[in-house]
Amino acid sequence: MSRIPTLCAKNKSITALLALLTVVSLFNISWSDEQPKKSHHGSMDMVKLLTQANLPVGDNGFFTGSGRCGGCHGDDPVDFASVNSEGVDVSPATNWRGTMMANSAKDPFWKAKVNHEILVNPAHAQELVNKCTSCHAPVGRYTNLLQNNNPNFTLEELALDSLARDGVNCGACHQQKMDGPLGVGKHFSGELYYHKDTIYGPYISENQTVPILEAIMQSFVGYRPLGHAKVRQSEMCAGCHSLSTHTADLQGNSTGNDFIEQATYHEWLNSSYNDTPGIQKECQGCHMPDTGEGIVIASGYLFLPQRQPYGQHWFVGGNTFMLGLLKNNAVPLGVTATEQHFNTVIERTTYQLEHETATVAFTETAIENDTAKYALKLTNLAGHKFPSGYPSRRAYVEIIAVDDAGNEIFHSGKMDNQYRIVGEDNTWEPHYDVITSQDQVQIYEMVMGDVNGNRTQVLERAASMIKDNRLTPLGFSLNNASYDTTKIVGEALYDPNFNHYSNGTEGSGTDEMRVHIPLNGFSGNLHVTARLMYQTVPPRYLDEMFAFDNPAINDFHSMYDAEGADPVQVGAQTLMSTIIGVEEIRIPTFLLFPNPTEDGWVNLTSNGAVVDDISIYSLDGKFIERRKIGSVVARIQLPETRGTYFIEIISSRGKTLERVIRR
Repeated sequence: MSRIPTLCAKNKSITALLALLTVVSLFNISWSDEQPKKSHHGSMDMVKLLTQANLPVGDNGFFTGSGRCGGCHGDDPVDFASVNSEGVDVSPATNWRGTMMANSAKDPFWKAKVNHEILVNPAHAQELVNKCTSCHAPVGRYTNLLQNNNPNFTLEELALDSLARDGVNCGACHQQKMDGPLGVGKHFSGELYYHKDTIYGPYISENQTVPILEAIMQSFVGYRPLGHAKVRQSEMCAGCHSLSTHTADLQGNSTGNDFIEQATYHEWLNSSYNDTPGIQKECQGCHMPDTGEGIVIASGYLFLPQRQPYGQHWFVGGNTFMLGLLKNNAVPLGVTATEQHFNTVIERTTYQLEHETATVAFTETAIENDTAKYALKLTNLAGHKFPSGYPSRRAYVEIIAVDDAGNEIFHSGKMDNQYRIVGEDNTWEPHYDVITSQDQVQIYEMVMGDVNGNRTQVLERAASMIKDNRLTPLGFSLNNASYDTTKIVGEALYDPNFNHYSNGTEGSGTDEMRVHIPLNGFSGNLHVTARLMYQTVPPRYLDEMFAFDNPAINDFHSMYDAEGADPVQVGAQTLMSTIIGVEEIRIPTFLLFPNPTEDGWVNLTSNGAVVDDISIYSLDGKFIERRKIGSVVARIQLPETRGTYFIEIISSRGKTLERVIRR
């Protein structure tokens, strides 16, 4: 596809570029201590570098700054390269610089949290910094390790190292080793392995009409560009997006055990998106969406062909809160992105949360016993748990019922002016299958427990998960090889409506809950809204940290209070129920209780229908036993093995299938 029409439409010309080059060549430009060491730049190179304002252009002999990569893979002055057919800049440098990846080493929450961990366990300070900088400042950490043979990297070094502060920059991903025992997808928790003089892209020479022109990049930045299929695969992300920490007791002594802090990559492995035909999708498919058209990938060389597919470096996630905080504190944090860069990423992030994360289906089921009853079904659309990643993140359900005048009749999940959920338990909120009161709130979260089983926000004290009811992805299974790192913990594990289809098989990626709103004699129109909300850094997660007096913690505390931890609405649905004052009664035909059962005994009662017989089936549909009943009540004993069972009931009203759990 020719780019000439685009150039004409935007009144850009090669003549204008040449004139600019002539002017630039008249000046003696010095880069002081950041003078590139691997090659000298001509006038064209200098112009390209100047377009990447504020990005570091240094070279430490192993890694190079994003500004030098942006010289070719950033904004093109003549809009020939890195633009789509509509003339929109799709360059890696432009799209990346306002993301959390680009700002990982400048993130004030991260800095505060590292200092918090050190204050709790000062004897482990260097180990903690090494672990945290492996993913947040990999250029600095691994330059020390690989170039200087120094296994340690300090926060003081980070503050003085412009390349380390470049965050997860170009080389942090593209210089990773692809194959062999040190290749991507083989190691986790920030254990990364790098090439010194090779950089990998997605285009493989033998698959291209025009081969990869290695000499251009080698002369410009000193790296040999090679293509590899794994650049477009989830293994590329695995090294940092599954992470474990060492556990220490309350005295700071190592227990010898590890804790899975986050396992986004393994959650993807335990999903249909990993390997199911017709559904399979790599991490890049959502977080680096394809343009759907060919793109010239490097500026300054008008003979280069278009390449396709082209994954945009959006790195869109769900952290609008921190993106806003970075934007609003750009000067003290030393960010290189502009306000517009951040606004663009925030807009993309908000869109993904609202349209590509989860769906909300809300229906009325009955008005009976002075109670309005509803069913709520949440479906996870992500290729991993929602929320995923760092343990502070949580989603919750807000249920609001008001009359025609807007007066509240019921409100579960209400947030106060301190961004705390009203009625939330002091320890942790349990997982619910039924919400019956305002102080019951469905919160999807991972709760960490210390060696004594008490809740903690100190990562190094995390010994076990007390709760993990985060929405699972489609195809998630307890039998998957990755389940040991992606467990469901707490009541959700025994909830027959969590990650189960109506036939009882697992892997739905949904949670279905019931909402029973007490009416207390109310009559009239009841407007009920169910909202799924997402909060990345709730204040409750910060209470332990904010108790310490430390410059990094205090700075973040001030920024946090000024920003406000507003949640983001992921999805919502509103219904109107008309309560006529005369009780509407819909009594279920059959009732099985208790469910779940602790001792295996379940009572069956029916609403006047004679039960002829019942059959018991296992979760996978295997027939276990059939029993004759011949009455309206029965007492049933489940098998000894704990788990979910199905009771098929044959009665005068036909066949009914009910689900029961033995704990």
